[in-house]
Amino acid sequence: MRVLAACSLGGAGHLLPLLPLLAAAERRGDETLVIGPPALADLVGRAGRPFRAGGEPSEEQVSPIREQLPVVAAEQASVLANRELFARLAATAMLPEMERTCRRWRPDLIVRDPCEYSSAVVAGLLGRRSAQVAVSLAEAEAGSINAAAPALEEYRKGLVDELFAAPYLTRFPTSLDPSPFPRTVRFRTPRPTRGRPLPDWWDGSSEPLIYLSFGTVLGHLSSAEDIYRTALRAVSTVEARVLLTVGRHFDASALGQLPSRVHVEAWVDQDDVFPEADLVVCHGGSGTAFGALESGLPLVVVPVFADQWQNARRIAGAGAGVAIEADPARSGGKRQIIAADDAPRLAEAIVAVLGEVGYRRQAERIAAEMAATPTVDDVLADLLEGVEQSSP
Repeated sequence: MRVLAACSLGGAGHLLPLLPLLAAAERRGDETLVIGPPALADLVGRAGRPFRAGGEPSEEQVSPIREQLPVVAAEQASVLANRELFARLAATAMLPEMERTCRRWRPDLIVRDPCEYSSAVVAGLLGRRSAQVAVSLAEAEAGSINAAAPALEEYRKGLVDELFAAPYLTRFPTSLDPSPFPRTVRFRTPRPTRGRPLPDWWDGSSEPLIYLSFGTVLGHLSSAEDIYRTALRAVSTVEARVLLTVGRHFDASALGQLPSRVHVEAWVDQDDVFPEADLVVCHGGSGTAFGALESGLPLVVVPVFADQWQNARRIAGAGAGVAIEADPARSGGKRQIIAADDAPRLAEAIVAVLGEVGYRRQAERIAAEMAATPTVDDVLADLLEGVEQSSP
């Protein structure tokens, strides 16, 4: 059998949810292939997966949209990201190579990043089975499809209905993520017994460890340096070790001299960090936020763009963390990113979540709920069962 993983723009947060399905396919003895924009080649290579590059829109096309996402109204941001960026620019650029690959490689199953629409177009055209693998909360994913609908229907009438009817695979727990997709399948991945030990970047200190990350996309934004500086100002007052990851598109030297307890890396595998961390401070990207919850770690969430406000509020509402948004007095009630004067509130939230065991207990409750779902191996086997039975 052959399993094709289709990924769009968006970096690690869009690729990582697909990898457990590919690992499960490999355990079955199936062939796998990842197709995505050329910028993903390094990430896919480090994951040890074969990769085929398709087309992608130019930076001149993407940058004006990306810069607006943190600051425009939520509805407008959804239209810009889902309809204009993913459904029009990215899908159009990817479509020729997607169709060529599917015709020649003939996958039995396509597992899609929800933002990668060209694979859905081709799957319907060629009669290939496909499944959407959640990057965000189901409500946000459904909203993304609805926002993109006018562009999607230009490819093929009825495509939107096909997307809602396809299997929807998610690692997110029911308690935080009720789903409007009729064929929702929740799954869990094998948890590593222990990641690789972190180097002793803190000279033997045994203080609590804060993992501070704003994902891999922030480094593309002009606001990145200000956001990192605000976060560093907040953690500089907290008695804890801090590991900050900034991605490979941000020059950490721009931050100047760092607080003594802070160590900066471009990238560290979450599976290596989570076993040693006591708290995760992040932007609420689903990969980091729900990965932390899966490990029973509480969070302080500082949303920047996309679905991160929804994730932050769900996590805070469940008592597994605190959401810190821009000062309402400054933002006028509009969605805005944090600024320097938000650093004291962020520091207070970090201290509160580190010091109150209730946050950890709620995170551990959610982790137990996630651990009770079927394995990714069982879910993949179910998806491929019909294909195997119909094969000659």
